[in-house]
Amino acid sequence: MTQQILIIGLGQFGMALARALSEKGAEVLAVDLNENLVEEVATYVTEALVLNAAEENELARLDPKKRDACICAIGDDSKEASIICTALLRQMGSPLVVARAVDPMHHRILQLVGAHQVINPEKEFGTRFANRLLYKDVVVVPHLGEELHLTEIKIRPGMVGKNLIELALPKRFGILVAGIRRGSTPKIHQPLPSEPLQENDHLILVSTDAAIPKLTEGDLA
Repeated sequence: MTQQILIIGLGQFGMALARALSEKGAEVLAVDLNENLVEEVATYVTEALVLNAAEENELARLDPKKRDACICAIGDDSKEASIICTALLRQMGSPLVVARAVDPMHHRILQLVGAHQVINPEKEFGTRFANRLLYKDVVVVPHLGEELHLTEIKIRPGMVGKNLIELALPKRFGILVAGIRRGSTPKIHQPLPSEPLQENDHLILVSTDAAIPKLTEGDLA
């Protein structure tokens, strides 16, 4: 069943999210006060409206409770509007309210007014990109929550020819191997503990953020 997503705020994050969700087949309703941004997003979303989502009567027109998720992506220029919008979405029965925060205090307030999930795209991207700069074998680092990350890394030379039993990653580094990608293929295989790793393998890891540098810099002998 096609998911129906409401996106409020069409800055860089909201616009990119609207495009990505639409490309993946979601029905996206995108709204913003800026008519030019609404006209731009209208070329690839299901519906786009010029609307003030911090006004209760206007937001109610969008029927948030019928959407699978509502994302308040209002940017830095109007924290007050994002807080009001987030609170109204919860009051109107949205089953999932995701709010974009711009700083720690804003994050706490959004949680207090009822956001199911609060994100800071700039901070999260900065953290992921820092790891990619510092640890050359890290490919991607999606977050699984406040503590855990799903990280894809190219295997280190010291891993080639060894199996997961020999490497003992959970015991030595607190890392679980969730899957293995062979070379450039998109397919992810279930890891077999006794199977030797190959030179072009990528490991899909579940770990804390602190565990990755221990693995990439640690002794694998």
